[in-house]
Amino acid sequence: MKKKFITIILAAGLLPVACTDDFDALNTDPTKSSSTTFDANLLLPSVQWKYVSSTAGYSGAILFQSMWVQILASTTSGAANYYSNADKYVISSNTNSYLASTWNGDYSAASFAYEMEQLTKDKPALANLGNIAIIMQVQSLATISDVYGDIPYSEALQAKSGTTLPVYDAQESIYKSLLAKLETATAALDASKPIPTNDAFANYKGDISKWKKYGYSLMLKMAMRLVKTDPATAKTYAEKAAAGGTFASMADDAYVIGDDANGYTNGNASALATPADLYQVRWSKTLIDFLKAKGDPRLSKIAEVPIAGLAGNQNAAAGSSDVAIQMGLPNGYDLNGGATDITKAAGFPGANGTGGDATPIGKYSRPTGIYRARGGPLFVLTFAETELLLAEAATRGFAVGTTTAAVHYKNAVSAGIQALGRFGAAAEITPAVADAFATAHPLVAGNALEQINTEYWATTGILFNFVESWNNWKRSGFPNLTPVNYVGNFSGGMIPRRQLYPTGEATLNGANYNEAVGRLSGGDKWQSRVWWDK
Repeated sequence: MKKKFITIILAAGLLPVACTDDFDALNTDPTKSSSTTFDANLLLPSVQWKYVSSTAGYSGAILFQSMWVQILASTTSGAANYYSNADKYVISSNTNSYLASTWNGDYSAASFAYEMEQLTKDKPALANLGNIAIIMQVQSLATISDVYGDIPYSEALQAKSGTTLPVYDAQESIYKSLLAKLETATAALDASKPIPTNDAFANYKGDISKWKKYGYSLMLKMAMRLVKTDPATAKTYAEKAAAGGTFASMADDAYVIGDDANGYTNGNASALATPADLYQVRWSKTLIDFLKAKGDPRLSKIAEVPIAGLAGNQNAAAGSSDVAIQMGLPNGYDLNGGATDITKAAGFPGANGTGGDATPIGKYSRPTGIYRARGGPLFVLTFAETELLLAEAATRGFAVGTTTAAVHYKNAVSAGIQALGRFGAAAEITPAVADAFATAHPLVAGNALEQINTEYWATTGILFNFVESWNNWKRSGFPNLTPVNYVGNFSGGMIPRRQLYPTGEATLNGANYNEAVGRLSGGDKWQSRVWWDK
């Protein structure tokens, strides 16, 4: 993604521009792009970037789901009290802004994808791009619905034709419509026709075979969301996805690389680079205990104990990655001196540093420097995820091929370990090491669902795909997490199961918002459940 790309988009009038006395002339200038001359390929990276950015960094996930599902933890005091949203389910000054970010970002992605679809209609040479536009709309709208529940769908993205107050559709109807659209668009992808020329998925480069596998892998993920609420539909689409062909190897992983030099900064890295976040954001005890218990080789790559002392803990300089000393921070504690002060936690290791430079959280593990690369990867969907989903589908008796659940699981564990290499050479783990670990930790039939979904939680969490960790935890129930019940929390001492609708919806689209809220058991609450969350 380059600066000249944005310039072209602005010229096309597809992004907001500042007010100008020459606005009419600008929009009728025959030298400017129009729907007949604009290259729709230029919209694809905007769709992809807006999608991955909608849940990265301060856009929400690191401030919500990362700690709701106990991948990360924080004592949330001082300059970084904004993590109270996540670690203790307590409102901070910007909570209302955070909760709208995924909504705004993904609707923006869907809008660009819809525009791309319109620009490719009746243009056979752009048929593949048009179908990819539909697939990315499905990805974006499904994510919004997973996070919030019932959302504007059938009347969404129609502002150009005058619909500015769209109705909220029921999630059940949304999901079934999205799955049908996804099936049609994915099947229509044709490698004999022209490929996209501006693909931001790092290892796709417009490869239609990869996009076809992406479509079927997305179908599998969406199908498995429904295993409890609509098992028949889940089975039907999981089997269709497997028959169509999901990801075959890590080469099919869908991810976007940040381009910090041109303003496309990895939001997670940007957040973790601030002194307050360097100090406050730690790996959760739940995750570190899980990795240590199995001797997982990822631990030495992802976790470090910072340099001793308060100043050292606020410093990005590398700490110690010695596996023996890694310790996760328990969720739900603070630095306020009361009953929930971290010094009262079971197993508190003591402060490090001396005098005024001492800190009680100095011995707890934080993410290593691999996560602070502003040009680092942002993950959408991986081979490891799809193999875990196929392992579960096979365990449930779905007809997803002849490969056993145990083999899918082994493939997933190895791939999840190797996927860390996307963060750079410092994070690489060799295939031999990954395969050996996967072989030594096979799927146990009597505990398969818990084992598969706990691995899914760890793998997506370690790749900082926190929204996916949370959504799969909601629908599977694994791992079995103990909620934080901090004083003044907004979810009744429960791990939040949805985000509230953006505050502006109640005033700007009140009638439709109220109808949707009326369908939610418990109303517009953090602990209310979306349709598929049973």
